[in-house]
Amino acid sequence: MVSSEYERRIAARFATFDQDGNGYIDREDFNVAAKALLTEFGVAARSDKGQALYAGAEAFWQGMAGIADRDGDQRIDREEFVNGAVKRLRDNPDRFAEIARPFLHAALAVADTDGDGAATVEDTARVLRILGVGEDVARASAAVLDTDGDGRVGESEIVPAFARYFTVPE
Repeated sequence: MVSSEYERRIAARFATFDQDGNGYIDREDFNVAAKALLTEFGVAARSDKGQALYAGAEAFWQGMAGIADRDGDQRIDREEFVNGAVKRLRDNPDRFAEIARPFLHAALAVADTDGDGAATVEDTARVLRILGVGEDVARASAAVLDTDGDGRVGESEIVPAFARYFTVPE
């Protein structure tokens, strides 16, 4: 049985995706996040990195909608999000990682200012802040994501951590 504490934690993750705060997650929330990241890092939307980020955002939206949009209205309300996470992702966090991977890969490329395949811890914190994470939590989380202590965060570090955060085990 799913505990109310577990459901509460999953519901709290909802706000991270509801970028405009209107009470549901939709395609526009993913586009808003992509646009904000491009603006933060001074990357043009029509550039290869910009197009990859928008394509990743669309893939992420499609994957999430496939998991959680039970009524097919192209919006995910809090209840659908909680039920989608609880019923479909709790036992398989790798599934969530896979639907998020194109967006995370592209976001990392945007934040990777020197093109070496990883973002600095500080730039990772910037990404987290743009996506709605508070300043202190963003800094602490970015530091934790640097699992090998090299001052950089790569895809192999961020994708599994992202899945763990959003699929919170009971």
